[in-house]
Amino acid sequence: MRDKGLHALLSPVVTALGYELLLVERIKQGRNDSLLRLYIDKETGVVVDDCAIVSRQVSAVLDVEDPVSGNYTLEVSSPGVERPLVTREHFQQFVGQRAKVRLFSPIGLESRRNFSGLLEGFDQTNDTLQMEIDGEHYTLPFAQIEKANLLVTL
Repeated sequence: MRDKGLHALLSPVVTALGYELLLVERIKQGRNDSLLRLYIDKETGVVVDDCAIVSRQVSAVLDVEDPVSGNYTLEVSSPGVERPLVTREHFQQFVGQRAKVRLFSPIGLESRRNFSGLLEGFDQTNDTLQMEIDGEHYTLPFAQIEKANLLVTL
């Protein structure tokens, strides 16, 4: 589950270190435990040392601010080949590539909420994503996107 509050808290810290904070996920693991997963990126790519640098700094901020109740494990990761797409700019950047998109609620005559296909474009005026899936064209409202990732093309 995306955590916008933690993203807002941690983004300036990660940005000051020279990285982009793509996404913060909070995943419940039991009654009082959770996993905090941060995806970071930079122009030249992310290596293990980058994750360690960000982890140390973010841990210090989390210790001081204490925004997470219960126990948690912090995980800092590169976006990987199935990179999360979160912002409008991400969708624009990866036009022409394949992606998987899940909406908060079903749309259209098919009552569909999962889409996998080619990113054709992003219409800033209407705030919509255009996708081509099996020869069909779909327009997806950006506000309805729950989760999106690039797909590995073999």
